[in-house]
Amino acid sequence: MLSTPAHRVEALPNGSVLLVTWPTAADFASDEARVAQARAHVHLRPELDFSTVLRTLRERSATLAPVEPRFHSDVAPLLSRVVDLSSLGERQRRIAELNAYQPPEPEEWLPADSALPSDVESPQRVREHYGYLAEHLVALLHTNVPSVFEETPESLTDVDSRFWFENFPEVFEREKIDEHAVPAVGAYLGEVLVRNLGGQWIPRKKLGEAQVLVGNRVWLPMIRAHRYMRSRQSLLDYSLTQLYRVAARHRS
Repeated sequence: MLSTPAHRVEALPNGSVLLVTWPTAADFASDEARVAQARAHVHLRPELDFSTVLRTLRERSATLAPVEPRFHSDVAPLLSRVVDLSSLGERQRRIAELNAYQPPEPEEWLPADSALPSDVESPQRVREHYGYLAEHLVALLHTNVPSVFEETPESLTDVDSRFWFENFPEVFEREKIDEHAVPAVGAYLGEVLVRNLGGQWIPRKKLGEAQVLVGNRVWLPMIRAHRYMRSRQSLLDYSLTQLYRVAARHRS
């Protein structure tokens, strides 16, 4: 131990030995620091090959090399959260992967002149029911996602990232997701469109046909929610964040 090639080697009073391979800890991933680490490693483990150890250390450094985020603008806030939830060793690789990611363009809409007319006797009562369904999502997430009370674009991203973190679509029972989570998510998305983009609910007897008129388009939040809750990947492919941003661009 005391003959290990290192920047500092010190025998401590308790019988252990302090080894410092490189003078600056923050510089641990530089090539010079990796060479020093490899030399110390093979000295302590003579059965190892220096070239193999050095190559492995250099590969670790490569995974930590900074990668500039260039995420798709419609989902950039969400993808930034996904990266933040990655381990330090995986973060740069994940950024590179997500830089190449292109979410499908939302298809859950119709031209305003193709909207289905309301077919309910009491539109106001049905709109109140949509609000009641949205409150189910608030009840489900408010502890971990306090912003869900606010019904803002930012709260949609908070919801997206929380569901992704929990892998919600693949952890919980499919029957309960379809029966409870999908209507709650769809209604909440619709309420955010109404509150922030001046949207108007067009109530329908069939929940899946519920529409929100924003500008020259009607959006189908229940259909979006159904696709959204299929898998963990679908939380990105059919994010609430993206649909809101696209709707905001087309509201005039």
